[in-house]
Amino acid sequence: MLRRPDEEFVREGAEKVTDKDIEKVVGRADEVDRQFAARGPLKRFISDARMLMALLKDFRTGNYRNALYGTIAAAAFALIYVFNPFDIIPDVLPFIGAVDDASVIAACLMLIERDLFKYRDWKLKQPAVEIRRDDADII
Repeated sequence: MLRRPDEEFVREGAEKVTDKDIEKVVGRADEVDRQFAARGPLKRFISDARMLMALLKDFRTGNYRNALYGTIAAAAFALIYVFNPFDIIPDVLPFIGAVDDASVIAACLMLIERDLFKYRDWKLKQPAVEIRRDDADII
């Protein structure tokens, strides 16, 4: 029986995330961005995905350390799930696979919502240096 991607699914997946996984996600930022830009149900989450990616980047570089590691791991897990073609419902099934990915992102957002609001508020207070394209949509 297939498991429904919910907050508990994300929490359990996040428990298995390593620092190497976070590095992998950050290194594939452009690919994650393309996944969200090109796929039906995921398009709704493109700015959320960019915020998750910015959070991971700022955490990795040490610029932002006010999030619990569980929050960081949940964000990494959800983004890894999106670019993994062999998840609960394989992405080779065009629309259904994208709905599955969108469900994981939605569950992640619900799970870490409070920390994302804190991160966004922190990000808005940072001095305007250079806004990269991948950070522009989160502001």
